[in-house]
Amino acid sequence: MNKKMITLTMALAFVAGTAAVSFAIDCKGVAKIVQGATVTVLCNNGTETTAEDSGKGSAKIGVGDKVVVKGTKVRKETEGC
Repeated sequence: MNKKMITLTMALAFVAGTAAVSFAIDCKGVAKIVQGATVTVLCNNGTETTAEDSGKGSAKIGVGDKVVVKGTKVRKETEGC
């Protein structure tokens, strides 16, 4: 019984940790340079990062657009609910 509880606890910790990482946003900021599908983003924390346009959404990313970077992909930030 004790081994089962330890195994279950470890499995739940792994799942919770994996889920938290998958929902993490690397940075929010403004598109500074757009060259094709490559976007350079000035993050709100002052750092710069380069990512590829995820292709999701109806509009292309332009310079000055508010964007969200997750992993190596960037997309326009959705406003509102």
